[in-house]
Amino acid sequence: MRSASRSAISTSTPITSKPRSGLLSVSASSVADLFGIRFPGSGTDRSVVPSLSGTTDPLSDELKAHIPDPDPNYVFEPTVTRSLLAGFGHNRRVMVHGPHGTGKSTHVEQVAARLGWPLLRINLDGHITRMDLVGRDAIVVRDGLQVTAFQEGLLPWAIQRPVALLFDEFDAGRPDVMFVIQRLLERDGRFTLLDQNRVLTPHPDFRLFATTNTVGLGDLTGLYRGTNVLNQAQIDRWNIVAHLDYMAADVEANVVGSHVPELANRSDADSLIESLVAVAQLTRVGYAAGDISTVMSPRTSIFWAENILTFHDVRLAFELSFLNKCDEAEKAVVDEYYQRVFG
Repeated sequence: MRSASRSAISTSTPITSKPRSGLLSVSASSVADLFGIRFPGSGTDRSVVPSLSGTTDPLSDELKAHIPDPDPNYVFEPTVTRSLLAGFGHNRRVMVHGPHGTGKSTHVEQVAARLGWPLLRINLDGHITRMDLVGRDAIVVRDGLQVTAFQEGLLPWAIQRPVALLFDEFDAGRPDVMFVIQRLLERDGRFTLLDQNRVLTPHPDFRLFATTNTVGLGDLTGLYRGTNVLNQAQIDRWNIVAHLDYMAADVEANVVGSHVPELANRSDADSLIESLVAVAQLTRVGYAAGDISTVMSPRTSIFWAENILTFHDVRLAFELSFLNKCDEAEKAVVDEYYQRVFG
């Protein structure tokens, strides 16, 4: 996961909130065209595709740089996609939670990519502070003189622009940081800069999303150390909470194949990928039964496929991609899953 840093953001060009007319033509497309899925009862599916209402000015190069690159092979989960489209189209605050490696953050990014919506992703690790988000006084040079000036943080920058703000690992945020975010969870949540005696009104196309592993209830499994129990008053402010689980075996096999297309050069590519995913599925069943404490995520399945190409050895790639991450006492059980599938 990557975190956004203030140094990557320029605050030199403010965006005004003037009356806007369609900036993008996305609304002319259908959900089926953009995401490869169809929602029940939505007819042509055209009415549920949001777009930036836009300004009379085009997006600046600075904002265009924040539009994620689309992954043509990405597989969208229908319910999560519908939730995110509601967030973009109706200005709902959407939280996506689920196990690691299921593609929660990537899901938000890929929806934004297809909508052409600039997105800023911030990883709420323990090093993100209130000053990173709000801003701080800094010494700058003006007219050849050193002066102290307030430098806006990530939140004021995003709030004033047509940007989707994604808080990654939301349940790992520090308490003082979480309370800074709380006011923004109101749909029209204005943001007060106390140091500047200013109240910022969010840009009409500002959107807010978050991803978590624990939905704010704390780590009850031992898998997600470093996460926190979140204030329930804050959780209650999220309009939509969607769950993204592991994929069905056939879907995961397609995802692995699309991410590692070079594997198709092998004569046994299809059966190899099916077997690889079958091992991953067994680890999830074993985890649910309490037999093991480490789960092979779809991300790890892709790593395993990539390492097969690197080392030309299925077993060695398995050990380097997953087995060596497991507890010594559980390796025999995990090895049994491998033997059960590969013999």
